[in-house]
Amino acid sequence: MRALDFCRPVCIYLHTKSGVPVSKPTLETNRNRVAGRLKREGWVERHGGSHDVYKHPAKPGIITLPRHNTFSPGVARTIAKAAGWIK
Repeated sequence: MRALDFCRPVCIYLHTKSGVPVSKPTLETNRNRVAGRLKREGWVERHGGSHDVYKHPAKPGIITLPRHNTFSPGVARTIAKAAGWIK
C-alpha cells in the first residue's frame, strides 16, 4: 500500500431500505448563510455580547449563534436540529 492511499478522501454513503446509496447531506457552516436562512424563516434576532440569539414566534426554544465566520460541524448540526432542518 502506498502512503498516498491513506490520504485519499472517503465518500460516505447512507443506504436506504431498498439498498440504494444516498449521499450524506452536508451541513452549512457559514455563519452568514445560517443567519440569513433563520431570518428568512421568521426567526427574530437579538444581539448579545459574543452571540446572537434567535427566537421564533411559533416554534419553541431559542438558537444561539456564536460570532465566528464558520462553525464546527457539531455546532452546525446543533443549530440545524434546533431550527428543524434535520432530525
